Amino acid sequence: MTKPPVEHRSTALPSRMEEGGDGAEHATEGASYDASATMKAWENFLDRGRPIGSGGLVRSVIERSWQRSAVSGVNPRGRGSDLIVSADEVDGLRRHNGGLLQAAGKTFERLADILGETATMVVVTDERGVVIDTAGDPHIVDAAHDIRLEIGANWGEAVTGTNGIGTALVTGKPVYVRAAEHFCEGVKSWTCIGAPIRNPLDGSVIGVVDFSGPQDIFRRHNIALGMMAASHIELALADQLRVERMQLLELCLARLQSGGRGDGFVILDRRGRVIHHSDIAAARWRHAHPGTELRLGEQLMDFKGDNWPDNIASLPGIDSQRLEPLMHAGDFSGAVLLLGPPGHPAPAVRTGTGPARVALKAARDAIIGESAVLIEAIERAERAAQGRSAILLEGETGVGKELFAKLIHAAALTTGKEPFVTFNCGAVSKDLLGGELFGHAPGAFTGATREGRAGRFEIADGGVLSLDEIGEMPLELQPYLLRILEENAVYRIGEGRPRPINVRLIASTNRNLKVEAAEGRFRKDLYFRIGAVKITIPPLRNRHGDIRLLVHHFNSRVAESQGTEPLCFKPAVIDLLERYDWPGNVREVRNLVESLSLMAIDRTVGIDDLPEDFIEDVQHLREAGGEGGVEAAERSDAGEPIARIDEAERRLIERTLVASGGNTSVAADRLGISRSTLYRKLQHYRARL
Repeated sequence: MTKPPVEHRSTALPSRMEEGGDGAEHATEGASYDASATMKAWENFLDRGRPIGSGGLVRSVIERSWQRSAVSGVNPRGRGSDLIVSADEVDGLRRHNGGLLQAAGKTFERLADILGETATMVVVTDERGVVIDTAGDPHIVDAAHDIRLEIGANWGEAVTGTNGIGTALVTGKPVYVRAAEHFCEGVKSWTCIGAPIRNPLDGSVIGVVDFSGPQDIFRRHNIALGMMAASHIELALADQLRVERMQLLELCLARLQSGGRGDGFVILDRRGRVIHHSDIAAARWRHAHPGTELRLGEQLMDFKGDNWPDNIASLPGIDSQRLEPLMHAGDFSGAVLLLGPPGHPAPAVRTGTGPARVALKAARDAIIGESAVLIEAIERAERAAQGRSAILLEGETGVGKELFAKLIHAAALTTGKEPFVTFNCGAVSKDLLGGELFGHAPGAFTGATREGRAGRFEIADGGVLSLDEIGEMPLELQPYLLRILEENAVYRIGEGRPRPINVRLIASTNRNLKVEAAEGRFRKDLYFRIGAVKITIPPLRNRHGDIRLLVHHFNSRVAESQGTEPLCFKPAVIDLLERYDWPGNVREVRNLVESLSLMAIDRTVGIDDLPEDFIEDVQHLREAGGEGGVEAAERSDAGEPIARIDEAERRLIERTLVASGGNTSVAADRLGISRSTLYRKLQHYRARL
């Protein structure tokens, strides 16, 4: 057995405690305590499975806890908690339980003077029994490290056996555990008093406040002190909840002013729990989920890490595209779920009639491929088109984000006349970007027109505005974009009058905006607003089986546009194309086919006809792993002579320069390389002549 945490004066204990009310019977039941008899009963329990000879001195709450501890496999010779979470996990737990820590901190402040020299420490844990904060007598806090009663330690009953924290969590009631009553031998010099902390929203246990110290700190009033501390923490949590509820209500009402007033609404906190709902929402929930009710405190969503998730799984019977984040001061605060009229769920795809149907078919046909990952992205885009939230398209350069934007626009068409306006945020200087997007009043700035001009948002009114390279938008302009999305109105530069608009925003980027926002290069509130629905377009290297289809598509299209016969690709070339990683994705395939079609002499493409950059990248495959490289492909191409890579490159460059009339800029573009790279290669080959 361990030594007592500190030497402390022994005090006579009352021979009997009265039964307590209000659920406190675990704290006071059978209060007579004989340390020797209890220790003997514990030893008998370990030997025989029950505390024989205890003479009724072992309280039933303790005996039942010993039994649970044994079943859980807790080591009775243990010296405290042997499960410590990592520092990163501690940080995550403290962030996740920020409200609980804030509420407990106020109680700790009140207890500071009381506990300063009483050989007592106070601990608060999460719902699993992991310690997230400690306070009290510094000597006891220091001594507690011996048994790992410290931040990050798990004191759940299944981990550390019978103790005030773990047993209070299991029973859901206040409980004290005195010295020999602990299950683990190394903790038997301690006494602890634990009281559950309940969520004021739904009454669930979210943690424990525990008073611990040497075995003779036990006093009858200490039980009441533990219950009072838990009560004070719960009151502070209730105050937090009221403030949070009012804040989310205000954010929700501001959102509803821009549409959806006929919908029922459900407000979720940052953990995805219902904190408020309208009567209409309750009725529509019952319609969508027969036999169930929409209850306060019920967790409908799991916002991992208190953040808006990258992908939101649909709720049964609910269109997840109608779930929108609520932001406060740039931080994710919760979400609002809009429930439409019963019997009118959002269709999987809006088919439209006439021009709308034709436009949708054309948009689908423009995306070439049959791979599973591509089909999944297409289906997600068409589902997203039926909602009203902004959509964020993410993907590498060249994957076809603009085609997906057109698909979303086409899938949402009703008349076929809704405008589709595109704008590249990286193609205009910072000084002109605001005027291009938002428009300007007459003479608003140097270079402004005398009549004023509408921006892209006004031009796209009633339809879709597709903003490419959204990550290039300057930070100082991002609040204006956020304001437009929140208010559904645009303010021209130099004009204070709002102009109402109805525009669906589709933003595209090849950056990781989540990282950009975390590092301060993109506003968090704007990221959460435009990323309510996120669609990731897969890179070509993950689209197994789509290369042949794309080569055939571009080959036919280029031949038709140039009035030539389609190219004939030798089997070795096709095999090589399918092994390539395609860093430029679909755009690189198109450029390669166009270049080969322009340079081909006999319309048959062999290995030596491929561009130098392509050959170099494929060579890396051979060097890394053998049979996937150029030489393997050449060996499999029956009847084709094996040419040196550098010779094939030189011939290709010469032919391209001739076809380009000696213009190196045009030649470099056709070859898919930079002009400086072309100069370097020309110097290399001329030096060898």
